[in-house]
Amino acid sequence: MANSALEMLGLILTLIGLIGVAASTGMPMWRVTAFIGENIIVFETRYEGLWMNCFKQADIRMQCKVYDSLLALPPDLQAARGLMCCSLALAGLALLISLAGLQCTACIRNNDRAKRLVLIVAGAMIFMACICVLIPVSWTGHVIIRDFYNPLLIDAQRRELGEALYIGWVAGAFLFAGGCVFTCCNVRSEGKSARGYVYSGNSDYMAYPPQPVRPLQPQQLVLLPQAQAQPVLSRHPSAQAQPVLSRHPSARAQPVPSRHPS
Repeated sequence: MANSALEMLGLILTLIGLIGVAASTGMPMWRVTAFIGENIIVFETRYEGLWMNCFKQADIRMQCKVYDSLLALPPDLQAARGLMCCSLALAGLALLISLAGLQCTACIRNNDRAKRLVLIVAGAMIFMACICVLIPVSWTGHVIIRDFYNPLLIDAQRRELGEALYIGWVAGAFLFAGGCVFTCCNVRSEGKSARGYVYSGNSDYMAYPPQPVRPLQPQQLVLLPQAQAQPVLSRHPSAQAQPVLSRHPSARAQPVPSRHPS
């Protein structure tokens, strides 16, 4: 019951992390215009993302433009695109694989070891997705902070951390937690099951030498005497064997003497 609850917890954490990674990848709020110094034009805000640039005017509307050429983008932006897409693919595939290893599903029946191995593989893929999302988000944050304190740049060229970066960090934390739940719990269970079949080498036992195989000898046939048929006694004997005596004897057999002699 506890393992089922942990599996559902890991599944929910992974799903939340996958949604966060998808939102962070599609949002243009990776770099936001910094309003410092002489840059007091607050009616226009510029957002720079992985796929487009957006301008927002006076909280009324937002206009976005997709990047024209992929090869014209800087290398760090291209790498961030690839890593975020890899993170999405790994997290989604791990989520589908983990469904086959849950105890509440019937994809793998009567094989708990295979279910644990499936969940361990899914947890490893979730860890890889977490690494893939943390690298571009952290690198972009590092570049923004480095440029912000660079004295050679003017205030209009400086940017601040956008909302997409914070969502990416939170999504990476959820993916890390989901991978820990899937991997650590099942590795511990796998170790317990493996130790259950280990025999101690210090136990006292006696080795018996193998017994020689004796050839089979022909056995003599023993004839059993046949049982003779016995007469069956009936409960009701026949009338010929035992004549029936009448209660009233006949007159011929016993003459009646006369009272008046002749």
